[in-house]
Amino acid sequence: MNFKINPKNPSTSALKVIPVFEKQTETILTEKLGFSGPSKSLFSGKKDTTYSYESDNQLILLVGLGEDPEYKTIENSFRRILSKSQSLIEKEVLLDFPESFSSEQQEAALVGFQLGSYSIGFYKKEKAKDFEKLKVEVISTLEKAKNLVERAEKIAAAKIEAFKLVDLPPNKITPEYLADWAKHMGKKAKLDVKVFDSKKAKSEGLEAFLAVGRGSAKDPKFIILEYRHPKAKFHIGLVGKGVTFDTGGLNVKTQGMHHMKSDMGGAAAVLATTQLVADLELPINLTAIVPSVENAIDKDAYLPSEVIGSHAGLSIEVIDTDAEGRLILADGLSYLIKNYKTDQVIDLATLTGSAIGTFGYECAALFSNDGALSHGLQQAGEAIGEKSWPLPLWENFGKEMDSEIADIKNYHGKPFAGAITAAKFLQAFTHEHPAWAHLDIAGVAFSDSEFAKTKTGTAYGVSLLLRYIENQL
Repeated sequence: MNFKINPKNPSTSALKVIPVFEKQTETILTEKLGFSGPSKSLFSGKKDTTYSYESDNQLILLVGLGEDPEYKTIENSFRRILSKSQSLIEKEVLLDFPESFSSEQQEAALVGFQLGSYSIGFYKKEKAKDFEKLKVEVISTLEKAKNLVERAEKIAAAKIEAFKLVDLPPNKITPEYLADWAKHMGKKAKLDVKVFDSKKAKSEGLEAFLAVGRGSAKDPKFIILEYRHPKAKFHIGLVGKGVTFDTGGLNVKTQGMHHMKSDMGGAAAVLATTQLVADLELPINLTAIVPSVENAIDKDAYLPSEVIGSHAGLSIEVIDTDAEGRLILADGLSYLIKNYKTDQVIDLATLTGSAIGTFGYECAALFSNDGALSHGLQQAGEAIGEKSWPLPLWENFGKEMDSEIADIKNYHGKPFAGAITAAKFLQAFTHEHPAWAHLDIAGVAFSDSEFAKTKTGTAYGVSLLLRYIENQL
């Protein structure tokens, strides 16, 4: 898209979009149109409402946001413009923000507007409308409107990358693809990127990671990205589960396998966040690790009852091969903490159905051994529309993971506390790091929405992590 900020002569042929707060309808429309607008029975600014009409040969689209809209409400309202109102748009759009619109509200609108250009129809013969060359004029009274537009472009670009990484099929998104994506991004953003193949991973002791990938013809990749800033205020470590397709292994899934391309939602969030942090040149140090494998079945697939090693030196009894994500995360967390001096460590993973059983599709399950970190993530998520809620890490839950034959087992095999026991398993590999958080995003990384007829990626974690990081600066 081509943005122009506060043009001297605004277009009179572009679709003119005016966002309206419910309690300020007359004030805003008088400010922007010179009169109080259509009858309240036609448009009153209520949340999720729109009204379009023609005036002096120009199409006007009024977007109702309700009384006090949240960030996500504004983002979705503006996403609908390109996603659902394409017939109103030819070559230009004019986004006319009222004086009462804050910088955060304008950011949400600009990000959402660009997200509306995304379509999942990658392989359709008839392609979705291309908005790459769309001219977008922005009317804003903010002093740094240009900076805000540039920032919104970078946020939207990162979220769209996260969408794509989850939505593309597993014959496209393989461990090698994610590794190549990271290398390409590394060259573009001047990051230090390392990729371990099976041989290198073996020499590094990443045995749990390698065990999961044994049944696949696709070589696993252990991906490390390092972003460094000369004026860094702190060092944060991220680990994202990168199972590009999950059959369940020999404990094969009996339902829902069609959606298992999304089992790398944590990896997508971590990669996209790393891109965004680099694009925004945030004054932090960031180390991101994505252990990426395909959990498939063949003669070499790892077996239930096997005892495997791990980077942390703990032996693991494999109770269930479909509890594979925690195995690769265990090595990812251990490697990160042992090799990098991070102030905080956060992992994201589509880890358990138990998290969905607890919270549905409303929020992520949050676990942390640090109250400030947990509260900070909650607070950031509430503000940005990517919610999480804490669950306990009580020691009694850890006892459920005791093994008779090994140091720990990967699944307790009981119909309760699945998300909590999985988190306790991960905690065993954090080497008592004082500030670690685990986000189980199984219910929020890939879900139904108004923007597609099938489940799609949500980019959960990208805006959350950005807000959390910036809150500490």
